Amino acid sequence: MAVALGLPDASRAQTSEQVDVELILAVDVSLSMSPDELEIQRHGYAAALTDKQVLQAIADGAYGKIALAYFEWAGSTTQHLIVPWTTIASSADAEAVAAKLTANPPNSARRTSIAGAIEFGTDLFAESPYRSFKRVIDISGDGPNNQGTPVQIARDMAVGKGIIINGLPLMTRGGYSSIYDVTELDRYYADCVIGGPGAFMIPVNEWSQFPEAVRRKLVMELAGGLPRSRRAEAGKLPVVLAQQTEGYDCLVGEKMWRDRSLMWEAR
Repeated sequence: MAVALGLPDASRAQTSEQVDVELILAVDVSLSMSPDELEIQRHGYAAALTDKQVLQAIADGAYGKIALAYFEWAGSTTQHLIVPWTTIASSADAEAVAAKLTANPPNSARRTSIAGAIEFGTDLFAESPYRSFKRVIDISGDGPNNQGTPVQIARDMAVGKGIIINGLPLMTRGGYSSIYDVTELDRYYADCVIGGPGAFMIPVNEWSQFPEAVRRKLVMELAGGLPRSRRAEAGKLPVVLAQQTEGYDCLVGEKMWRDRSLMWEAR
């Protein structure tokens, strides 16, 4: 796995606004997600961004502000930017972002391209009017990559540019079942999706855990780790670090899609 850190362009660094973290929230809206689940995601992120602990983590940074963008993704060409790059330095800023997230219902689309989401996020960083020493793409999703670039290639290219990729694998099975589901999505995310220095994920096994998982993950991303007093509580939702070796088949989603297509062609 690539771990090289890229540095921002010198000319951009001279003109960009300094923040503590540039954070991209990349949220799955593929057809395997039910309308209720899509709403849970939107409202879960809105609630987390306005949470007191998240706001405190932002305030405790050296600059007391972060830059955030939020987009929803499905197939390799389906990415909808819901919140363009914006600064969060106060509760009012966070409330404004939350209002954008809850203003209109999300739309779903076909296929699942985690790689497409990573590539889109990488392009967003290239267009960012900010600079920081930490750039994070935060991927949530309920299935493996089955379209576009192989996910580990997209991940390693992003990590090579100094981007950290964290994950929120959704193993809820509460919405629409799919023949493209994998039973060990947490292992898939650990081996194939997350990457970069300190990369981690928090698996979600039921939707009631989602708001707390998002809140906890944001605090860790913004504060660089859980405060000591919160470590025991974190055991309720295990934090999994990126694996040093890739033991999971990172092309499992593509193979499942291919095999299903061949079956239909043979009929």
